Amino acid sequence: MLRISIQTILRGALMAGGIGIFLAASPLEVAAQDRTPMRIAVEGAFPPFNYLDANNKLQGFDIDIANALCEVGKFECQFIIEKWDDIIPNLVADKYDAIISSMSMSLERRQKVAFTEKYYNSPSVFIVRKDTSINDISPAALSDRKLGVTSSTAQESFANHLYPEMKKTIFRSSPELYKGLADGSVDIILEDKLAIYDWIANTKAGSCCEFKGPDLVDVTYFGEGAGIALRLDDKERLTRLDEALKSIKADGTYDMINAKYFPFSIQ
Repeated sequence: MLRISIQTILRGALMAGGIGIFLAASPLEVAAQDRTPMRIAVEGAFPPFNYLDANNKLQGFDIDIANALCEVGKFECQFIIEKWDDIIPNLVADKYDAIISSMSMSLERRQKVAFTEKYYNSPSVFIVRKDTSINDISPAALSDRKLGVTSSTAQESFANHLYPEMKKTIFRSSPELYKGLADGSVDIILEDKLAIYDWIANTKAGSCCEFKGPDLVDVTYFGEGAGIALRLDDKERLTRLDEALKSIKADGTYDMINAKYFPFSIQ
């Protein structure tokens, strides 16, 4: 059965009579037109913050926060999965507009990109297997041990500068890092505490391991929390995202997302 809309009939009739009109767009079309396009890069391999589920769909705290910011800030958002090593260079090269991927705001990164206010804070920490003989995490005590870190992270930079004598294995992603610790490929790893929390607390594989030593909060390497990265000259988008972040924290949206992933506040 042929379906012809009323708008089509009216348009044809009016044009036949030599009269042209502009038909009003639908509310959904107007809403889309009012939104600013924004391409968001995420790694997609950093659970529970950003990862691909069994259906190959992006999930996680970062994704939920990004969607909330896009709604409040009136952005039409598109997610792009990017390798961590390339994520800042390709932002600068205008392949996307923002990085919402648990990026710590280190001094080194601030030279290359602009950051919003922090949207969560997490210390870094050493993790070992429970059967380890490691008790002292000083550089001298660990000099003959194998350390695992993830490539191009604040943890790698911290380890290279403060633990220069240690043998290091650089893993491509956090899941690979955790596996390396569990199977004994490395003796100890350095990781974002919130990122590895779920693996240690709620998985069979993670029950092998535990935190060792105090939380590490060195601002030089780990910054002042995780922020959204943008190009240095993108002032207007930065302002809008900061305003949207304040809004979702004020109206309870942030707390709802927080509670979905953690039984404590990560602000």
